[in-house]
Amino acid sequence: MTFRKIIPPSQKSSLTRPRPFKAYSFVPFSPLAMLDPTILTIGGIVLGIAIIERILERWGVIDLVDQFAKVMRFILPVTFYSALIYFFATFMF
Repeated sequence: MTFRKIIPPSQKSSLTRPRPFKAYSFVPFSPLAMLDPTILTIGGIVLGIAIIERILERWGVIDLVDQFAKVMRFILPVTFYSALIYFFATFMF
């Protein structure tokens, strides 16, 4: 019994080398990034205004609630898109 019968010869590796390719990295979105103090402050202010509006509505101060509603119709979309732009500009780049 010879050594070659017990252990077969290894495969010869090909002399061709794999071509290099470009690899791109991707940073996944992390929900923990929303815990930024600026985002939390903006969210807290908007939530506080909504709570104040509900309290005033329960108290029956409808004129003031209407004024809040008019202001919030403009402020909420502007605040949302501003916070979204800030978030992507700060955490994605």
